[in-house]
Amino acid sequence: MVVAGAAAADRFGIGWRPELAAGILTNRDRLDVVEVIVEAYLDAGREGARAVRTLSRSIPVVLHGLSLGLASTVPVDEARLRAVADFVATVDPPFWSEHLAYVRGAQIEVGHLLAPPRSATTVAAAARNIRRAAEVVGAVPLMENVATLLDPPGSDLDEALWIGEVASQAPCGLLLDLHNVYTNCLNLGHDPLRFVADLPFDRIQAIHLAGGMLIEEPRREAEPPRHRVLDDHRHPVPDLVYQLLTEVGTRVPHPLTVLLEYDGCYPPIDDLLAQIDRARDALAAGRAATAGVARLGELL
Repeated sequence: MVVAGAAAADRFGIGWRPELAAGILTNRDRLDVVEVIVEAYLDAGREGARAVRTLSRSIPVVLHGLSLGLASTVPVDEARLRAVADFVATVDPPFWSEHLAYVRGAQIEVGHLLAPPRSATTVAAAARNIRRAAEVVGAVPLMENVATLLDPPGSDLDEALWIGEVASQAPCGLLLDLHNVYTNCLNLGHDPLRFVADLPFDRIQAIHLAGGMLIEEPRREAEPPRHRVLDDHRHPVPDLVYQLLTEVGTRVPHPLTVLLEYDGCYPPIDDLLAQIDRARDALAAGRAATAGVARLGELL
């Protein structure tokens, strides 16, 4: 397994979904990579893993997990972890990733990627679980920030600092979901550009792009309407998310893998490819701005 970020150039791709398979496979010249959800094939055992390995012969595949709950304060489930490890070993991707979330409590599956309270306790617990996952799988996962509608109760660290502490203590790389940054900052009243600036840029190895929708909060009749962003992966990438990608490009010097996520309401493949092309342009603009500043510094 090669180290994430070891590619010679930025790579751009899309999440693999059966509904998009024909469009992806007929446009491999426009795509560098696809991202496969581990759990979509895990129940099929080795046959599922071999199917994904076969796909990887047509287009490079990276793996993305949903079910380990590595940011929980309880130890990661060993049986589930070993099943993921077998899957990763069979596919042998350039990297695999998971979420900085918890997904179950008292053996009850919540059916959602929940943001844990941001505290020293959850930093230490997440770091322990990530180290254990790396030990069993044989490769450290990239860890993804998650979206939330509400500020997690019991938090005493801001999100960017909490993410940085987990990445340092694990230690691990980051899969930075820029729509989740956009969602959380709009929902909680923070500045997304400042959030990005506060992250440990040396840890960022991959990027997720997605879209969501505004939902209206429950309110009393006399109250004005208020909205929050729902990260549903069913809408085009917002303009601000592309701006955040340009900002990342000004700060991250090493190659990145940038992936577009859709989980429903799939537009035509040409629309998806246009969003990916816009992402290429956005990241290139950030890279060019940094290069221009560097050249100016050499002349002064």
